[in-house]
Amino acid sequence: MAATRARWGKMEEEELNCPKSSSEKRYFPESLDSSDGDEEGILACEDLELNPFDGLPYSSRYYKLLKEREDLPIWKEKYSFMENLLQSQVVIVSGDATCGKSSQVPQWCAEYCLSIHYQHGGVVCTQVHKQTAVQLALRVADEMDVNIGHEVGYVIPFENCCTSETILRYCTDDMLQREMMSNPFLGSYGVIILDDVQERSIATDVLLGLLKDVLLARPELKLIINSSPHLISTLSSYYGNVPLIEVASKRPVEVVYLSGAQKEALEAVLRLIFEIHHSGEEGDIVVFLACEQDIEKAYEIVCQEGANLNPDLGELVVVPLYPKEKCALFKPNDEAEKRCQVYQRRVVLTASSGESLIWSNTVRFVIDVGVERRKVYSPRIRADSLVLQPISQSQAEMRKQVLGSSSSGKLFCLYSEEFASKDMRPLKPAEMQHANLTSMVLFMKRVDIAGLGHCDFMNRPAPESLMQALEDLDYLAALDNDGNLSEFGIIMSEFPLDPQLSKSILASCEFDCVDEMLTIAAMVTAPNCFSHLPSGAEAEALTCWKTFLHPEGDHFTLVNLYKAFQDVTLNSTSEHCVEKWCHDYFLNCSALRMADVIRAELLEIIKRIELPYAEPAFGSKENTLNIKKALLSGYFMQIARDVDGSGNYLMLTHKQVAQLHPLSCYSVTKKMPEWVLFHKFSISENNYIRIASEISPELFMQLVPQYYFSNLPPSESKDILQQVMAQLSPITDQTTSETCPETTEQRCAIQ
Repeated sequence: MAATRARWGKMEEEELNCPKSSSEKRYFPESLDSSDGDEEGILACEDLELNPFDGLPYSSRYYKLLKEREDLPIWKEKYSFMENLLQSQVVIVSGDATCGKSSQVPQWCAEYCLSIHYQHGGVVCTQVHKQTAVQLALRVADEMDVNIGHEVGYVIPFENCCTSETILRYCTDDMLQREMMSNPFLGSYGVIILDDVQERSIATDVLLGLLKDVLLARPELKLIINSSPHLISTLSSYYGNVPLIEVASKRPVEVVYLSGAQKEALEAVLRLIFEIHHSGEEGDIVVFLACEQDIEKAYEIVCQEGANLNPDLGELVVVPLYPKEKCALFKPNDEAEKRCQVYQRRVVLTASSGESLIWSNTVRFVIDVGVERRKVYSPRIRADSLVLQPISQSQAEMRKQVLGSSSSGKLFCLYSEEFASKDMRPLKPAEMQHANLTSMVLFMKRVDIAGLGHCDFMNRPAPESLMQALEDLDYLAALDNDGNLSEFGIIMSEFPLDPQLSKSILASCEFDCVDEMLTIAAMVTAPNCFSHLPSGAEAEALTCWKTFLHPEGDHFTLVNLYKAFQDVTLNSTSEHCVEKWCHDYFLNCSALRMADVIRAELLEIIKRIELPYAEPAFGSKENTLNIKKALLSGYFMQIARDVDGSGNYLMLTHKQVAQLHPLSCYSVTKKMPEWVLFHKFSISENNYIRIASEISPELFMQLVPQYYFSNLPPSESKDILQQVMAQLSPITDQTTSETCPETTEQRCAIQ
């Protein structure tokens, strides 16, 4: 009823006369605008066309958006698509990022489900990026003239905007994957759409494989696969002889190759930005850089130089899109443009491959450096390496598609045609072939319980990566002696977290520090809560951040920070006060709010599976020790030792040397502990350890699984730990037999 009232209120505010359209729908008569009498008004209302999804008359905005939809390249293929959907179980749709397949195909599938009265369920459409899922759901709800969160909704990590009556839902691919743990055959859906398959995320590849078996078990289920043209031949051979809908989309694009610019790519990018702006040609600029560091450098320089430009050229608005902050680009509405007295040109700086954004027709220039800093996981050393590699030819083509479709655009490639043909591989590599697979293997073990353990992957993952993932799960006690998921592993899989973090949360139940561990888990899962600093603000920001430092380590600092944010939130009279506090302390308010949401969901999981929850005791010595025990229970594979007393940390599992991050509490206070447990490490230019806390070798040896320790490579650090173990052995035997047999029994169950 609330949704119905909202729709009627929306209609009352709009004009009831609607533009004519070439569609077959029936439109409002002209007499509706007249006020010649109540009788005519009543007769006009009887002629209103009703929305079949909610039973209410269409608003005038529906018809306006319908005309825009009919201009999309995909619209010409509607009849062909609907015919194939009726006759086939699997349909592949090929088209570029601007053809409209992500917004229109799901609506057509909703019409199909409506026509058969939802007897097999509704429609779900997956997206790789959560921001894209949200923006598409908002757009489609608007186009269908229904309420977001009711007929159309979205599900992303830690946010569910759907009801039991939702007909069409957008969700991230990992959320649909997680749904299979409780609903293996996805019986709630009559149509499943896998969108942007060319991005080759782990979750999408897993779904492509598992859905083969689901389709056999459910002949009534329909599967739609949306992809860019580059992957079509691979998909066709993978799924067999299935119908293919190809959407033609040709736009005039001028490509300029600057072969000598790649060596000094950042300087060339900056020069091009200002040349375009001085030329006076209208249009926004999208720049594809190699990494986050380049975004920060370019942002700082363009902001500084832009302030000194001739104001007659218009304002240069720089929009940095960091990897975890991708968002949609929309053209401003007409009224906003009229109100704006000064021309604004947006310069969007991103390091994404381009597929994750919803493009705007205002983009006229694209600058592509042709390389990206890709994260490649090494199973041998259990660490990521940031490797500078050429993008693929398919990615280069996707970046060209960013240009607005209404008129010609210009693409500046900071590489040669020879580089594009020889050094760029044809397709983007599957994430499964260069990522940590531990979470994926845990999921596959979980669905194996429902008989879906076999998965015919489009590209097989490396055997070494699979073996390392199985080995890690075994160390974490997630597998039983037969290699199947243990009861403990089943509980770990309930948490939408990295398995190591899930293990630490479960261990905290034993060590009576669940409240603190949930806070730590939420803070390390949310985006970085420290803001990107403007030039010259580093000293002031560091002074503010020192307020939250905790002597026991960065994990404890995060707890301090979250508690301070909670106190401000509870004591503030408005959202503005909270945002001002975050701004004053150089903190990311949206990241802290996300941590709050994540923590609430983790707490719900703890309550749902009835795990013990102790009262918070943060600050006491016993609690500090217990938190370190819980962390060690999950992160015993991520330990490092300062080998020379000057902050050069050698990993316990391999011979890589790293330094603590400059924002670590130990770097700020200049007090380097000998042994640290860390949350994150990647091999790059700086080799930083991020989020580290001090541990003692004695505590490590008490909690580490012995078969993991015995498999460590020989090193000076291992020799030191063996001496510690020799000293501990008689003491441990005596104390465990005399004082705490019950605790030992529980710890054995966890380890």
